[in-house]
Amino acid sequence: MIELIAPAKVTWSLEVTGRRENGLHELRAEMVSVGFADRLELDEQGDSLRFEGPYSGLPADEDNLVRRALALVNRRAGVVVHKSIPPGGGLGGGSSDAGAILRWAGGVSAHEALSLGADVPFCQLGGRARVEGVGEVLTELPFEPRDLTLVLLSFGVSTAACYAAYDELVASGEHPGGRNHLVAAARRVEPRLAETMDWLEATLGDRVELCGSGSTLFIEGHLETGVDAWDVEGPEGLVQFRQTTTTPKAAS
Repeated sequence: MIELIAPAKVTWSLEVTGRRENGLHELRAEMVSVGFADRLELDEQGDSLRFEGPYSGLPADEDNLVRRALALVNRRAGVVVHKSIPPGGGLGGGSSDAGAILRWAGGVSAHEALSLGADVPFCQLGGRARVEGVGEVLTELPFEPRDLTLVLLSFGVSTAACYAAYDELVASGEHPGGRNHLVAAARRVEPRLAETMDWLEATLGDRVELCGSGSTLFIEGHLETGVDAWDVEGPEGLVQFRQTTTTPKAAS
């Protein structure tokens, strides 16, 4: 049995720099890997896929990124994913699982990894990088140890809907800026996100940041609670706090 670690991806900052003729948005982002992670168990003699943990009900069909990553590298394995990263939360959970498979198989080019999704090139690399283009242009940056607190919400935000709302804002004459250009669009798409961010900021101030298009939020630093993980009831459902740190580039 082979064990692989698939770290969550946090988009530390995000600028939308353009839009291609095919509708895809170009970006300039800083992404980092963190210690909050999925764990994969591989059996090189098997060919099944199973999820365990709080997200055990995820579909394991041929469209799953783990299966697609195995097909891309022409490998087979039985895989059990111990799933901690919530799907649809902006932490690159499925992409990180795929990235772990690609590293195990020896790796592919960023352009090949992009065929699985915009986050997969970075998730294959890991560590800290500037990410440009539509996710395929990677510039490794020196590792910086950083503490942060992830804030996991009970709902997701559609990435496609978020970028569509961003385009609407631009067309109306607005110029989204700041550390993450997608904040206003994400708040428009998902009012529950807006209400939860306002609720958190009332207590924590302007330290609350959005991971990509969301719905996960993060706070730089660790909160002085005496524990690394805790849950509270927020205005729009359960809010989970998970304190973690950035991690270096993943080993091949």
